[in-house]
Amino acid sequence: MRLLKLVPDNTNLKFVSLRKWAFGLTLMLSLIAVGLVTFRGLNMGVDFVGGVLMEQNFKTAPSIEAVRSEVDSLGVGEASIQSFSDPKTLSIRLPLPNSGDEEATNRLVKKVSDDLAIKFPGATFSKYDTITGKVSDELITRGVLAVGLAILGIALFTVVRFEWQFGVSTVVAIVHDLLMTLGFFALMRNDFEVDLNIVAAVLTIISYSINDKIVIDDRIRENMRRYRKMDMRDIIDLSVNETLPRTVMTSVTILLALVAMLILGGHVLRGFTAAMILGIVVGTYSSIYVSSSLLITLGLRADPAPRKGGLQDSAERVGPKVEREFD
Repeated sequence: MRLLKLVPDNTNLKFVSLRKWAFGLTLMLSLIAVGLVTFRGLNMGVDFVGGVLMEQNFKTAPSIEAVRSEVDSLGVGEASIQSFSDPKTLSIRLPLPNSGDEEATNRLVKKVSDDLAIKFPGATFSKYDTITGKVSDELITRGVLAVGLAILGIALFTVVRFEWQFGVSTVVAIVHDLLMTLGFFALMRNDFEVDLNIVAAVLTIISYSINDKIVIDDRIRENMRRYRKMDMRDIIDLSVNETLPRTVMTSVTILLALVAMLILGGHVLRGFTAAMILGIVVGTYSSIYVSSSLLITLGLRADPAPRKGGLQDSAERVGPKVEREFD
């Protein structure tokens, strides 16, 4: 049986030669993402802002403005209304009642759902969730803490496992991936809410990115010891090309599963899946063009100390072409 190869054997792509263009693109996209998050903001879900989140189904896709006008006329507070993948299903977010007890919340939900059923014949209530302000503040703190500790732990691991240049380049690439994800949700704030599912997606993206980067970093360090007289640019190009089939195959197979989830998973998983798809694409790009090439800028050099005997010494004598047969 013939194996499917998405990347030909012995590729020799010059990734490092494009590093200045890649750095420029990365910086531009990062600044755009920061600007979007700062000025446009994120559409924080009920998990983080508190309130009552209702889900209402309609026979035909209603006008969001008409639904908002009707809910506002009930005097229950300012409503935030969104449609998801199914235009017949609307998410209605309302402030919690002053008393904040479950009975008052049930009365609020019944009042809104009954009124919409009269105004829009055939409209049915699906479910609702409530989060208090204290819980939402705690969730924000813990979500930011979880992401921050994940990045810190990764930085410490790469510094101990490799050298400080690898740690810095990895953190820069992960921060880039994180900024791209936040910028996307700021740009698409009318379509996606940032909730705990998105925090889980961000942590998953970080885990995937570090996995890909560690594989490339390990190959770079291995080749630095094998080819001590080779230029650092050539070592990085060789290492990335050697791991490229694994990187592409892993990314494609994960994307196939995520696309299926995006199409069939419903609006509950839509934000999580969209974040994951973006993270896989951006993470693959940053592993190849940001993290690896940044090692040159940080002054990483191959170990000049010779090692007598064994594979290392024989590989240097016979040259790169023969040595690759040992892989």
